[in-house]
Formats: sequence, structure tokens, C-alpha cells
Amino acid sequence: MSTLREYLSQKRAALLARRAAPAGGPVPLHAHVTAEGRSGVRRIRIRDHRILSDSGPDFAGYDLGPGSPELQAGVLGSCVTHIFLIKAAELEVPLDALEVDVRASYDPRAQQPGESGVPVHPYDFRYEVLIDSPASDEELGRLHAEVERVCPILNLLRAPQQITGTIVRSHPTAAA
Repeated sequence: MSTLREYLSQKRAALLARRAAPAGGPVPLHAHVTAEGRSGVRRIRIRDHRILSDSGPDFAGYDLGPGSPELQAGVLGSCVTHIFLIKAAELEVPLDALEVDVRASYDPRAQQPGESGVPVHPYDFRYEVLIDSPASDEELGRLHAEVERVCPILNLLRAPQQITGTIVRSHPTAAA
């Protein structure tokens, strides 16, 4: 069985090879989501992967998967974990175990009339990293600082960007 340290040496080799290759520019990202009839379940398709998102019964869902705010917490945790692995490989910081626990708050009252002071988005994100490593506190501090500097989702949440949206009729209707 392979250990996390062995994986980090593979990660380092892949990272160095990727950096040696010619830069290709921005990579387009795409996710497609459909809402299922009768259930409202959201099927998320990203490349050849499928993720199911649903609401709890209190929001007319069937609790068949995490809701969008929960997925956001998971996305942050996944990204922080991945960047810890990348930076540990790059900086040659040995890790024997790595876990990231993400917590946030979401208040559904924000969607109710008269609740204008309640944020409509998840808030108060925080994460805790559980690391088993022989590295010094100084090395782990440097590793954490690098993760905080370059983690894409962490930095997106800290400094959001403009998002545009449009509506396109899938079945155009005759003008009324």
C-alpha cells in the first residue's frame, strides 16, 4: 500500500514535469446542471463526472445529495487539500496524513420577505487542517502560507469576481 509520502514524491515529479512543459494559457471550465422533473434534484455534469445535489425535505427535496451551500464548503475543502498536497510536494514537506475540515453558516431566512439583513450566501467560512508530519512548525507555517497565497477557491471566496448570467429560451414561444 502506498503512503502519502510516496504519493507526494509522484506529485512532485508531475508538478515539475508540468512546469517544464510549455504554458498553454487559460483552461476553460464547464459544468452543466439539469433539474429533474418531479423531484427538483440537480444533476451536475463536469467532464465525465456526475454529482447529485438536492435539498432536504424542509425545502421540498429528498435529501439525495448535498445542497449547493454544502457543496461550496466541500469545494473549498477539496481545493485547500489539493493545494496542500501540491505545495508539500513542491517544498518537500513530508506528510503522513492530511485532512481538511471546513465549516460555514447558511441562513435560509435570507430568502424570506423582510429579512434584508441576513446574507443570501454562505458565510463565516473557516477551515482546520489536521496534519501528521515530522516537519517543523516553521516548515508547516511556510506550507500553510503558500497554500493561503495560491489556493484558487480560497482566494475566489476572499475576493469574488463579477459573474454574469443570461437567460436563453430552450423552446421559444410565440409572442403574446
